[in-house]
Amino acid sequence: MTVVENIRRLDAQGVPRREIARRLGVSRDSVAKYSGVEDFSPSAPAPATRPGSVVLAGLESVVEGWLADDERRPRKQRHTAQRVFDRLVAEHDYAGSYSPVQRFVKAYRAEHRSRAEGYLELAWPPGQAQVDFGQAEAIIAGVRAVLHLLIVTFPFSNTRFVQTYRGETAECVTHGLRRIFEHVGAAPRVLVFDNATGVGRRTGEKIIESRLFAAFKAHYRLTARYCNPNSGNEKGNVENAVGFLRRNLMVPEPEAASLAALNLMLLDRCDRLAAREHWRKDTPVGELFAEDVAAGLALPGIGFDPVRYESRRADKTGKVLIDGTAYLAGPGYHDRHLTVGIRHDVIEILDEHAHPVIVFDRIYGASDQTVFAPAQLLQALAVKPGAWSHSPAREVIADPVRDWLDHATNPDRARLLNWLDQTATATSFTDAIAAATRLIATGDDPAGDGLGMLARRLHEGTEPAPMAVDLRVYDQFTSTLPSEPDTAKTGPPRTDASGVTEVAA
Repeated sequence: MTVVENIRRLDAQGVPRREIARRLGVSRDSVAKYSGVEDFSPSAPAPATRPGSVVLAGLESVVEGWLADDERRPRKQRHTAQRVFDRLVAEHDYAGSYSPVQRFVKAYRAEHRSRAEGYLELAWPPGQAQVDFGQAEAIIAGVRAVLHLLIVTFPFSNTRFVQTYRGETAECVTHGLRRIFEHVGAAPRVLVFDNATGVGRRTGEKIIESRLFAAFKAHYRLTARYCNPNSGNEKGNVENAVGFLRRNLMVPEPEAASLAALNLMLLDRCDRLAAREHWRKDTPVGELFAEDVAAGLALPGIGFDPVRYESRRADKTGKVLIDGTAYLAGPGYHDRHLTVGIRHDVIEILDEHAHPVIVFDRIYGASDQTVFAPAQLLQALAVKPGAWSHSPAREVIADPVRDWLDHATNPDRARLLNWLDQTATATSFTDAIAAATRLIATGDDPAGDGLGMLARRLHEGTEPAPMAVDLRVYDQFTSTLPSEPDTAKTGPPRTDASGVTEVAA
């Protein structure tokens, strides 16, 4: 513009155009061009358009017909530019490239876009929260695992919290929400979900919620709202938080001894994020979050217990099926009606009178392996020792106990299994096997009274660790004893009248 300004200034002073070109070092055509412009007002830039492909000529109406028909089809079953290209090649012998087709489809959709399309900016008052799930990897007790991230955000303050679980069930959601509510000291008045969080689903105007989450809402006196299907923008704050927390809290993969320890660590890291300023309001997030808490609901005196109880009938072997996985209550519970308590981390099995039977770690996803505790089978195997060779308990009992049972006669096998059952009940299965292992290593009979006593000492921590004993310390006592007299040389000892025994030198 400096050159243009000089051209127009000299032209206004009456300097000939040839002289202007000489002084400024530009061509006379440039001088003529810029000196003759009457309006230098800015104008909107005109987009550069590329000419249409000659090869596509005559097929525009075909493509337009396909795209017009898409308006009557489901959103996820409409033509993409690639699909249009493939159909043109297969059905109309199209010989051109993909690019002209892509540009034509893009231009058509831009021209026929509805004015109602796009996103609306939503305002969120204090005391409301959005909930969603994401996925990330972490190392739990040295094992890498894919975890589900329960994300809860408060859009007013942009405060974000995360808890990790092995699934996305209602038990996981309610447990995580309770942990977050108790951490912040209040419950939001409104929770906004999509249709994939495991607590409810919206179909049109109809909403179906799980019984567990309905009880959770009643417990905390809050309400829930569900987004329209395929409308993640209705809870965009939590959608953005999923990626943000995954990048900032899960990179590199966090390590913890348990899920509970990891969740405590994540809550602490989320609290630190509150020290940042809000991206738009120029106020620390923590100060804005105080308004969220103040607008929330007071917590009840008792925390919600996130467990789902269901009735199950055990099969002839004492197994119950829960979410595609079989759990063994025990052979003694065959064909009985049992109650199972389904939690986010464990499965509790109760008998007909609600008395606890056994607790297992919960398995997510269908499994072809039965979940059982070896101690459950010991009594049944003691009654039927011939079933030992094909029992699943054999695979989890390590040598030398397994080897001893493999080679024992049925009466001896039944005797040891019975002792193991009694000892495991009094102490633990681990202590019972450890005691039997030690007895076998020392050459003692493991199927005797010593098993129970040794297991109790191991259980109480009073059994000293086995160690090598150095007996050479006793040599000093045997080396100082007088040698026995040689009667062949000295003759037998004599006793005088006073009773003193004498030995000849």
